[in-house]
Amino acid sequence: MKLLHTSDWHLGKHLEGKSRLDEQEKFLEDLINITNKNSVDVVLISGDIFDTVNPSSKAETLYYDTVKKLSNGGERLIVIIAGNHDNPSRLDAVYPLAKELGIIIVGKPGKILETGKVGNFDVLKSDKGLVEIDIKGEKTIFALLPYPSESRLEEVFDYYFKEEDAQREYSKRIGLIMDYFDSYFREDTINIVASHLFVMGGLSTDSERPIQIGGGLLVHASDLSKKADYIALGHLHRPQRIKSEFSNIIYSGSPIQYSKSEIGYSKSVFIVDFKAGKAPVIDEIWLNTYKPIEVWKCNSITEAIEKARENSQKESYVYLEIKTDKVIELSEIKEIKNLKNDILSIVPIFSESERESEEFNTDDKDIYELFDEYYFSENMAKASQELTKMFYEIVRGDEDETDIS
Repeated sequence: MKLLHTSDWHLGKHLEGKSRLDEQEKFLEDLINITNKNSVDVVLISGDIFDTVNPSSKAETLYYDTVKKLSNGGERLIVIIAGNHDNPSRLDAVYPLAKELGIIIVGKPGKILETGKVGNFDVLKSDKGLVEIDIKGEKTIFALLPYPSESRLEEVFDYYFKEEDAQREYSKRIGLIMDYFDSYFREDTINIVASHLFVMGGLSTDSERPIQIGGGLLVHASDLSKKADYIALGHLHRPQRIKSEFSNIIYSGSPIQYSKSEIGYSKSVFIVDFKAGKAPVIDEIWLNTYKPIEVWKCNSITEAIEKARENSQKESYVYLEIKTDKVIELSEIKEIKNLKNDILSIVPIFSESERESEEFNTDDKDIYELFDEYYFSENMAKASQELTKMFYEIVRGDEDETDIS
């Protein structure tokens, strides 16, 4: 039985106001091709399908179209759990329709699925967070733990815990759930855990929304399942394996670079070949970089302009840093941005002495000039008269009519 593990699509995400939907659509087309080419039987998505709990209609349409194509009319099993960015109730709402296509969706911990048909598959047994399914003659147990926030764990105490267990530290409570999962795993079944967690030792990036406060929601690898053949995790955007003497613990990572901290490594999905009673064979499949994030470090404004000209047709997002001994003029900013689309920011890098002088170099400009310059540098356009008038009135602290023409 072959399973493809992916996560953290973050459909609808923006980068400095730039939509990533075009790149996400290209990734999902590639995902469908990879799945078909490798004769995958199960696609497992370990949370953060969307970037917000209230995704746009375009993001939702892309999600629905993709999972429908992946399911191949119920011939392929799709298993989806919610991440910390997802609205669990919103994901669950479509399950009555989705199960006809072989799509299992679990939004909150402790969900019990009905036995019977899911697409062309037979759900043999079901319990809280657990489902056993026959896949190509292989009995497979999925232990599904969607993002377990403190509040969501409170909701399932009656399912998993005794009253005194509620006082244990977060990682130990997750460990109790994993022990419960392990009690169902058998030697004659393929045993898979899917969750959305921050496991201690995992390498994070700047683009994950923190799910721990002061380390409170960190989970020790030693508290995860001891009997699972594979633990499919979501949340961290760098694809990586977590060291464990018991199980294969893997983050598939995000499919796209979502911050400049993700530049230094490739993105991937994992394809895992299972057979009950044997160690799984795990392959990492590398993904295309659809529109890379780059950091340009230039030694002068002239060099920056020339680099923008040379790369004007290149598809990339750019953070531009320019060493300079003077303030970058608005005309120079405009020229650079006109030459190269998708420059996300232009940051002047001054020497220490120059930086100190620039700190106090605004005395010859009034606040209105500074507002005009700042607005133009951020938006490459002049502020409207209405906005400018509003700013003037706030600064003046009165409602007098102001001539801004």
